[in-house]
Order: sequence, then structure tokens, then C-alpha cells
Amino acid sequence: MSVRFREEEFAELKNLLHVYEWGQRTLLTKLHIMQDDFKKFQDNNPIEYITGRIKAPESIAQKLHRMDVELTAENVKKYLKDVAGIRITCPFARDIHHLVELLRVMPDVNVLDEKDYVSAPKPSGYRSYHVILEVPVFYSGKTEHVVVEVQIRTEAMNFWSTLEHKARYKYREHIPQHLCDELVICADKIAELDHRMFLIHEIISLINQDGES
Repeated sequence: MSVRFREEEFAELKNLLHVYEWGQRTLLTKLHIMQDDFKKFQDNNPIEYITGRIKAPESIAQKLHRMDVELTAENVKKYLKDVAGIRITCPFARDIHHLVELLRVMPDVNVLDEKDYVSAPKPSGYRSYHVILEVPVFYSGKTEHVVVEVQIRTEAMNFWSTLEHKARYKYREHIPQHLCDELVICADKIAELDHRMFLIHEIISLINQDGES
């Protein structure tokens, strides 16, 4: 079923989405500086990619509808924490918690909530670390704190998540049990692969150190 904002609320929503975009861009700038710092001045770079997205009005409307709340711009601010999203992709699973620590101490950024689906995966097999941040944005002579969700995962975790999302879309959230079981098995194997790849990375690092000594 298609649900939509009323015309006046949709106009308010479009203005609000600009503010979310500014908050996202503010945080993206901080993260890209962090990434450049790792590349230029640090021994290891725990960031492969950084991407951002703003949730589409249609998706926002559907989510509020599922929550059984009125479709208003004010309720978007009140109930939704993932309108502005950023995804950080790491080379290895062990990089994830290191990046979370850096987010916690980032100036002018407030951590509102965290969900560690890396240490404690969802029953579906989903693994990722979610951090809800509050970022100050100055515009029109005032400062507003904008909520941005950051998801941190490895490339393997991201590949699994993309595949699972396609399955949910294909089956309209009702994935057959045998396919759910297969996805859980794949998620476990991906976690093992992430661990093994890190061990190989450590071995190569030790060999390089021995070669330089």
C-alpha cells in the first residue's frame, strides 16, 4: 500500500531533509579527514570506503506508517534515527571497534546510542556496528543538532547484507526458512573468513618486519 505525506507536510519534510543532509555532510567531512590522516600519517588504515545516503521520502513515509504514527515532519525528527546515514567499510572486523572508539571521542559529536551486531549478531546472521550520533549544524543564525546513523562493517559483512536485503525485497520480508538457514550459515562462514584474513594480514606484517630488521 502506498502512503504519502500531505502536501503541506511534504513541503516541511523537504526542508527538513536539507538539514539532515547538512548534518551528514558535516560528519562526512570529519570522517574523510580521519581517513586522510590514517593514509598519510598512520601505519594502518582501518577505513576502506565511506558512503552516505539520505532516506527517500517514500521510505520515510512507509516507516512511519509501520510505526503507526502520523506522517508529519515533526514525527520524522521524533521517531526516526536513520534518515541520514553513513556507512564505513573496514578491511578487517577488528578495525570496527577501534573506529567506534574514535567516534566516541570526536569533538562536537555526541553519541546517542550504540548497537553491536558484530559481537552479538542478529538471529538472521546480520553483523554490523550501529552508532547513532548527534552533529551540530549552524544555519539561519541558529544551531540545530542533527541525528546521523553510522554503520561500520567489513566488505564481507556488507556483501552479505546486500544479498539478504535483495532476498527480503524479493520475498516481501517473508523469506523461506530454508533460505534463512542458508543465509545464517553464510554469515557464520563470512565471520570466519574475516578472522582468517586478519590472521594472514598479521603474518604478512610480521614477515615484513623481519625483512626490515
